Amino acid sequence: MPPKFGTSGLRGLVSELTPKLVAAYTRAFLGACPTGHAVHVGWDLRESSPRIARTVIDAITASGQSAVIDGPLPTPALALTSLGAGNSAVMITGSHIPADRNGLKFYTPQGEISKADEATILDHLGKDTIPIDPGQEQQGGDAAATAYCARYVDGFGPRALAGLRIGVYQHSSVARDIMVQIISDLGATPVPLALSDVFIPVDTEAVDPDTSIHLADWCTSHRLDALISTDGDADRPMVTDATGRIVPGDVLGVLTAQMLGASTLCTPVSSNTMIAQIPTFETLHLTRIGSPYV
Repeated sequence: MPPKFGTSGLRGLVSELTPKLVAAYTRAFLGACPTGHAVHVGWDLRESSPRIARTVIDAITASGQSAVIDGPLPTPALALTSLGAGNSAVMITGSHIPADRNGLKFYTPQGEISKADEATILDHLGKDTIPIDPGQEQQGGDAAATAYCARYVDGFGPRALAGLRIGVYQHSSVARDIMVQIISDLGATPVPLALSDVFIPVDTEAVDPDTSIHLADWCTSHRLDALISTDGDADRPMVTDATGRIVPGDVLGVLTAQMLGASTLCTPVSSNTMIAQIPTFETLHLTRIGSPYV
């Protein structure tokens, strides 16, 4: 089956994400959606991601636009830096799916593309024209990662986690070093765990039994107060309590919304039904599953 848009971006087998196909979708995105002054490019730690990123960058500059190369970093960090600059972005990631698959996530200066944008991109496939003057590429450096870490400290303060020991299940998450830095910046003692040089497709909403056992063992052996992790591109969090018991994502969402004082929720129909029973949530919008719907 050829790559297609799913719940979050274009995804498919690496063998089918050919340079020709990746370049065509990149050009279609540039032609169909607003891009601001430049297109930021980031990627996860899959073996195939740097190669696909190179194709995306070349397609951007060949289309006469500027590419900002932000390198390996979390999807939310790429979105933060591109939105802050009023630019668009392309993230090369397959998220939590196996390493033989990969994908592209597209962002306009207003945020992640919608389902309507996906339809427009598909309509633009093969209709692009190559400009006479190519665009430029520039290195983004550490600015995106630095701003992403600073956002946590600015929001919670440098003593928010003071006195706590927080485990960081690093595996092959692109945020594995950033998580350690943020935990330290918030005043806690980070305990890095199980870094892997091989890509591990961690699904934070469907953690396998063996991993659950490891989480509990780590919490006990390292005397942890909590343990955190993410999926491959770090847009899905995982948090456990001091026993290693995972707090489900839709429960984390409720806790976060309450902490932020939100009165309106927009969430997929798969979310925990408790949201309809909490009086502080005055307005509730239930959508189909998939971030472009939300």
